[in-house]
Amino acid sequence: MLDIHRLRLLRELDRRGTLAAVARALSYSPSAISQQLTQLEAETGTTLLEHVGRGVRLTEQARILVRHTEVILERLELAEADLARSMTEVTGTLRVASFQSVMLALVPTALSLVAERHPALRVQLTQAEAHDAFAGLVAHDFDLVLGEEYPGLAQPRLDGVDEEDLTSDEMRFAVPPDGPWSRGELSELAGAPFVFDPGNIIPGQWARNTCRSAGFEPDVRFSSGDLLLQVRLVETGHAVAFLPDLLWAGSSPGAVRLHHLPGRPRRRLFTGVRSGAGQQPRVRAFREALRSSITSTG
Repeated sequence: MLDIHRLRLLRELDRRGTLAAVARALSYSPSAISQQLTQLEAETGTTLLEHVGRGVRLTEQARILVRHTEVILERLELAEADLARSMTEVTGTLRVASFQSVMLALVPTALSLVAERHPALRVQLTQAEAHDAFAGLVAHDFDLVLGEEYPGLAQPRLDGVDEEDLTSDEMRFAVPPDGPWSRGELSELAGAPFVFDPGNIIPGQWARNTCRSAGFEPDVRFSSGDLLLQVRLVETGHAVAFLPDLLWAGSSPGAVRLHHLPGRPRRRLFTGVRSGAGQQPRVRAFREALRSSITSTG
C-alpha cells in the first residue's frame, strides 16, 4: 500500500521544483523529505528521482504517480465533504487567505454572518497576496483563498484548484482634492507621481500597463501594496493611485476624487478551493456569507 503522505510530498516536488522549496512550504527539512521519498521509491520498487546537477528531476514513473495522486487527493476531499454534509451542524475550522481590499470591505461582514448562522464554525484569516495564497491552498495551509484577475492579465488555472466567481469590481484612478494633479483625464497625468503596487505582482503590472496604454510611462514615486497608505498619499496630495471600488463599499471616498479609467476596466474577484472541497459545508457557508456581504455593502 502506497503512503498518501509520501505521495503528496512527491506531488509538491513536482509543483515546486526543488526539495528546498517543498521543505519551506511544508515546514520540513530537505533531508526529511528526501528520506520520505526514498521510502516511497522502496514502496514502488522503481526510481522516482534523478539527480541533475545539485538538484533532482522526476522520472516518468514519478509523473505517473503524481497524476494518480491528484485524483486520490480530490477523492479524499470529496469524501470529507460527504462526511461533513451528513452532520446537521457546520463545525470545525476554515482557514481563509485573502488580500487587503476584500478583507476591508467584505470579510468583516462575512465573519459576522458566519458567527450568526454557524456559531460552531471557526474561521482563521490570513492576509496574503494571491500567488502566496494559492500556493498555500495547494499545500493544505489554507482551505479557501480569495483571488483577483485583472483585464488583459488572465492567469493560468491551477491544477487541483476549483474556482467560483464572486463579483467584479471597477478600477478607477484617484487624485487629490486639489493641486496640480487633481485632473479628470488619465492622459493629463503624465508627469504626476504615482503610488502603485510593486511591479513584480499582477496589480502593479496592470497599473503600469494602463498608464502605458494611455501614452506615458508612469513616475512610480511610491511602491506599496497597502491600499490605506495609497489612499493617504492621495488625500495629502503626494500621489495618484488606481483603486478598486470595493475599497469604498458602504462608505465615501472622502477627500479623494475618483475618475473612470479609459474603458472602465473591472477586475474579477473569485474564491478558490482544492478540487473536491467545494461541497464542504464549511466552504459553502463562507462562500454564502461572502455573497451576502456583497449584497449588504452594495
